[in-house]
Amino acid sequence: MINMDFSKRIVVRSAEADWQPSPAAGVERKPLEREDAERGRASSIVRYAPGAKFATHQHPLGEEIFVLEGVFSDEMGDYPEGTYIRNPPGSQHAPYSNEGCTLFVKLHQFSSSDDATVRINTNSSPWLQGQGGLQVMPLHSFETEHCALVKWPAGEVFKPHRHFCGEEILVLSGEFMDEYGRYPTGTWIRSPHNSAHTPFVEEETIIYVKTGHLAVVEGSL
Repeated sequence: MINMDFSKRIVVRSAEADWQPSPAAGVERKPLEREDAERGRASSIVRYAPGAKFATHQHPLGEEIFVLEGVFSDEMGDYPEGTYIRNPPGSQHAPYSNEGCTLFVKLHQFSSSDDATVRINTNSSPWLQGQGGLQVMPLHSFETEHCALVKWPAGEVFKPHRHFCGEEILVLSGEFMDEYGRYPTGTWIRSPHNSAHTPFVEEETIIYVKTGHLAVVEGSL
């Protein structure tokens, strides 16, 4: 198991981590959290070499993908950098990449009732006005879970706040900060239920954010 204690705050600077092999030739990954070797809950940075592919496989409790670089493909289409994908529980596909790609992938983390198929090209989707100078691009919501991209203008400081049922962040560009540290591009942060911080940035920064999706664990901050 890797980072499966949800009462703890976890920070992984993925740019500093080593690539590890996967069951498919030409596909490597950097584990962020993992329940078991090849099954159960997992979040990873995944890299496909040009021409790499996976055999057809199912996702019993869903798959969530954000394309970080290159073009990711399956039998339903081609997904360029900046595409957000949700494949619902029970779905299957045979993914590949002709030119190579890097992905943020989350497996086996959906509610069985969260059956939406989502394809969003964030390069052409509109930003909405958020609090202060923030801009927000909603990606998906189900029950208490909310996923979005958030763009921070240079110098923005957000108010102190807590996260009911936790928060997860992947820094897509720039550098995110709070009173606990500095998080460059590629950093993954998972904060437990009822954790609190006061985030800010010095330069324009874009983050993927998911809130309200972590179990309330006894002993959480």
